[in-house]
Amino acid sequence: MSVGGFENQESAKQNLDRKPTNQIVLTPGAHVHLMGICGTAMASLAGLLKDRGFRVTGSDQNVYPPMSTQLIKLGIQIMQGYKKENLKEKPDLVIVGNVISKSNEEAQELLKGDIPFTSLPSAMGQLVIEGRHSVVVSGTHGKTTTTSLVAWVLDTLDVPAGFMIGGIPKNYQMSFRNPQADWFVIEGDEYDTAFFDKVPKFIHYRPRSVILTSVEFDHADIYRDLDDVKSAFLRLIGMIPSNGLLVASAEDANIHDLLVQEADTLAVGGRRVVTFGIESGDYRAVDIQFADDSKRRLQQNVSDDGDDLKTIFTIRREGKKDQVIRTHLIGQYNIKNILACFALLECLGFDAQKIADGVLTFQGVKRRQEVIGCPNRVTIIEDFAHHPTAVGQTIATVQARYPQARVFSVFEPRSATSRRNVFQSEYAHAFAGAQSVVLAKPFNQAQIPEDQRLSIDKLVSALVDEGVDAHLFDSVDEIVTFLKKAAVPGDVILIMSNGGFDGIYEKLLKW
Repeated sequence: MSVGGFENQESAKQNLDRKPTNQIVLTPGAHVHLMGICGTAMASLAGLLKDRGFRVTGSDQNVYPPMSTQLIKLGIQIMQGYKKENLKEKPDLVIVGNVISKSNEEAQELLKGDIPFTSLPSAMGQLVIEGRHSVVVSGTHGKTTTTSLVAWVLDTLDVPAGFMIGGIPKNYQMSFRNPQADWFVIEGDEYDTAFFDKVPKFIHYRPRSVILTSVEFDHADIYRDLDDVKSAFLRLIGMIPSNGLLVASAEDANIHDLLVQEADTLAVGGRRVVTFGIESGDYRAVDIQFADDSKRRLQQNVSDDGDDLKTIFTIRREGKKDQVIRTHLIGQYNIKNILACFALLECLGFDAQKIADGVLTFQGVKRRQEVIGCPNRVTIIEDFAHHPTAVGQTIATVQARYPQARVFSVFEPRSATSRRNVFQSEYAHAFAGAQSVVLAKPFNQAQIPEDQRLSIDKLVSALVDEGVDAHLFDSVDEIVTFLKKAAVPGDVILIMSNGGFDGIYEKLLKW
């Protein structure tokens, strides 16, 4: 007997603690709803599920390209905002993105009911990867490009692997594909899975072969320190089966520590470990040649269409003939991405020259040093860089690519870590070599404790004190107005953000 409704209240409270489904069972045509659908991985999963014949809907409050554009092309309905009404139709399964907190209105409605729910990584492992050869590309930097490269080169080797990537490869124009062979290539993010499943995403990806590009402190909202980050990658290494393969950077001190720590585990059962690097490793790059694009553009009065050859180098490894690599990618970190891909595929038995041929036809990834336009002969480049290491490398690479141009490096602190002061001094170092720096106010710091917030004013002051031409603006419109006045034909505007940046790209292209 219920007294004053207490029994029903207690039942509802208990329901809020219910667990995700362990075994996903979906019939053909089932309705799957994704909360946080516009995230790069979530949008990819939405496409995979629709391609498999399921009815897919989703909700989000931050809707912007390129993922929103991809979803619209797929005909997937996006519900604006997180509301309890979004679950009124009662889908057969709800997949909850890691941007969703337990207090979210739609999440609360989900937990009150009986709709089965799970996380994105768990759904990927159960519904898509299953028993296939899972190639997990992990690390702090380079995951998206390397995952895209591996998937594409496998295609050229007549292995039509499935893939899910945290960006859109230009060779495919989509961030996902269902497998047509016994292979799946996936970007292995170390970020956590969901509010009810606090483990790194890659724990669910059933790795057989792993690429580990780099390990640095990141995701300050979920990891305490570098040791905490390293422990996550230790778990991944420990999951590689006895017949598995690990391809790791030889020039990353943190990876070296992990390999030393896991030496006994990796030796068990014949797991193979190979390393790569510019100066050291089993696979090394020598005789590196970069093209100078700025001179060609100015002399020929043409815009940079990104279609010409950018880099030539040679891969050297013990006991085998040197292999020349030609690529449209630029920068030393892209050379390392190619080394990782080449080492993985050659160790898995593929022909070296055919791998090189595949690398040559790889066109890159959207939002990764992508030339998006040249209004008034000012080249505008978009990049996803937000970690200080990536910011510094991207600036150096673009300035080296256009040595006769002035490069304006425009940055929006938007990621959970970049909006915090954990990298206050590191950002000053990252921008120290820039020709001109244009900074936006950090995106929505309201939910970050005041004593943990990045001080953009201190950053500008530090740069000015070091003689860097640095500018701070309160709005994107002010940034655009400044750039229109300051940039002249032949200059380059490099925009770095991991979000929509208040439409700065479109506003500059309308110039």
